[in-house]
Amino acid sequence: MLKFSGVKFKEVIVEPGDVDARAELLLLSPSILVPCLNHNGSKVWDTLAIGEYLNEVAPNAGLLPTNPVHRAHCRSICGEMHSGFDALRGALPMNIKARIKGFKVWSKAQSDIDRILLIWRDCLQTYQGPFLFGETPGIADAMFAPVVLRFLTYGITVDAACQAYCDHILALPEMKQWISAAIEEPEDIEELQVEF
Repeated sequence: MLKFSGVKFKEVIVEPGDVDARAELLLLSPSILVPCLNHNGSKVWDTLAIGEYLNEVAPNAGLLPTNPVHRAHCRSICGEMHSGFDALRGALPMNIKARIKGFKVWSKAQSDIDRILLIWRDCLQTYQGPFLFGETPGIADAMFAPVVLRFLTYGITVDAACQAYCDHILALPEMKQWISAAIEEPEDIEELQVEF
């Protein structure tokens, strides 16, 4: 969202294995949750709130539709993404580096996938794409970008319109940067090295 907004920012990465990470997160974010945007003395630590804030400070970026009905629709699907799709998140964890062939999707996760594809098809047809709300990537596209990556990781087959949308998202320079940064992250995850 920040990259789409054009607002200049510096990313601060807090290493999860660092013993001082919790104290650092508390200083950066009152909720000890990430992401947290610190901008001009204000702290905004919820993804939806960050999107709304960015829309206010960069209104010409097109993060939200200008039409109030379209904007309400955008906020609705962003809210659904933000607070829902738990089965998808649990069954298809985020892993940008992996490519898993023949992955079996269980029924609850498939229901989430079906709902997401319905949202995408509806938006693409209503607003004529190539992004969910028209010609410019916005908050909704940022919210659904991790889903695009999950579909790539787990080899989820989608219809032609949704695949074209995924291809547009993956072609964005911001996505290419995100993927490159993830690939450069170290492989070691301390929790996975513990004997059980």
